[in-house]
Amino acid sequence: MTFSGTQHQDAAGDAPARLSHRQITTVMSGLVLGMFLGALDQTVVSSALRTIADDLHGLTAQAWVTTAYLITATIATPLYGKLSDIHGRRPVHLAAIALFTAGSLLCGCAGSIYELAAFRAVQGLGGGGLMSLAMTIVADLTTPRERGRYQGWFMAVFGGASIVGPLVGGAFADRATLLGIDGWRWIFLINVPLAAAAAVTIVRVLRFPHRRVRHRLDHPGALALALSLVPLLTVAEQGRTWGWASAPALLMYAIGGLGLALFVMAEHRMGDAALLPPRLFRIRAFRLGVGLHFVVGVGMFGAMTTLPLYLQLVRGMSPMAAGLATLPTVAANLTVTLLVGRLIARTGRFKVHLVAGLGSFTAAMLVFATLRVHSPLWHASLGMALMGAGLGASMQTLTTLAQCDVPRTDMGAATASVNFFRSNGGTAGTTAFLSILFTTAAGRITGRLAEARHDPAYRRLLARPDNAHALTGVLRPGGGVALEDSAFLRALDPRAALPFLEGYVSSMRLVFLTGAAVSLVAFLIAAWRVPNLTLSDE
Repeated sequence: MTFSGTQHQDAAGDAPARLSHRQITTVMSGLVLGMFLGALDQTVVSSALRTIADDLHGLTAQAWVTTAYLITATIATPLYGKLSDIHGRRPVHLAAIALFTAGSLLCGCAGSIYELAAFRAVQGLGGGGLMSLAMTIVADLTTPRERGRYQGWFMAVFGGASIVGPLVGGAFADRATLLGIDGWRWIFLINVPLAAAAAVTIVRVLRFPHRRVRHRLDHPGALALALSLVPLLTVAEQGRTWGWASAPALLMYAIGGLGLALFVMAEHRMGDAALLPPRLFRIRAFRLGVGLHFVVGVGMFGAMTTLPLYLQLVRGMSPMAAGLATLPTVAANLTVTLLVGRLIARTGRFKVHLVAGLGSFTAAMLVFATLRVHSPLWHASLGMALMGAGLGASMQTLTTLAQCDVPRTDMGAATASVNFFRSNGGTAGTTAFLSILFTTAAGRITGRLAEARHDPAYRRLLARPDNAHALTGVLRPGGGVALEDSAFLRALDPRAALPFLEGYVSSMRLVFLTGAAVSLVAFLIAAWRVPNLTLSDE
């Protein structure tokens, strides 16, 4: 399908005057499929990573599979925004899909954990553009008032991927072989036909003329950004193994800090050609939008990392069962996302939804902070529903806030900045929350074990051969515990496991309280600092 009619072209190129709802929906079909690929890939791999690492004999190196993708995707995100402003949305989006497809095919053929990490880096080069470019294209096609209605679909897709991913990953990982190929390899190979369908759809429906703009590409900024992010993301992933104050960690901090200083200098020197143009940060709405995206990203990704651990470690659920248990999050997210998008399109007001969404997310963190070992499932489900509703109301409105005063010529760079700051917030949140959890869990479990051992009945329970065998290598001579592997919990008598579960839950409550504090900061900033704008219908 090709859209005809008068096209208004500005310096950014891809901006038709007005499209009907049907035309925009047609374009969205291709964008949603591409975004679903990127969102699904992150969740589907995490649920099967242990199986993959065992098969490739790289259990201790499995973190690099996640880190490699994260590094290249984060660095590539602002590059895609700038490249699409210069060369047009469609060719750059197709290049992102092609890179993602090539990386997926290579991952499916990996012969070692280090090969898989390298191929995941290729995949991340494409994945970094799938979400930001889709959101940029919607910003090109719609007025600020309409934007939330359509961008809400993306948030719903992201939420849907979070439930489908663990199910698909678990299903493939549970199969030894499928059509003569290792089951886990299909996690990557299935991306190939899906990406081909997305590319065909984009070629057919996204045909807006682009007027070539002569701009310099910010090579110094890109190199400085890599120098900053690679060591910081590496230490974020490896810090618990190295030690946060170890010599390798301190070296990474120093290199990352130097890279950040060089990046700021490069951006000021490049001016209009910068990856993250400094002039954008003079726009108050943009500053608030990307800043809040970072803060909300900390809480959102931290919670989304910790909650599955509660369901699997404490409740003993499989990855597939835990994924099904998070259906309240997806249902609430989808419902509120679509509702808020329509309300913004009707009224042009978004602040009320932003504040309400952040309030709901803060309430969800507080609900999670009251979980116990034997809490009924509806208790966790209440928190999930509040979290889904909060994210559904806040994420699309934060993107709208960041975009609302940005010139169309900078829309690609601005939207890439939104995703860049959210991704970095998510990395910081995941690292901080998991660090808090595993740093405090050992001490809290040790304390509860010491209390339980005052009971002769519990000592006799631990001495039983089956429990003693399960705890081999877990209980240390000095009374401490080793928590590198949680498999012993499945073999342990539930009564013997209770002090371990209580220790884990106690640390998780601390994590969620930290998340509530972070979310409360975002709520207060939104309530007091975000202007109560009425979005334009032009």
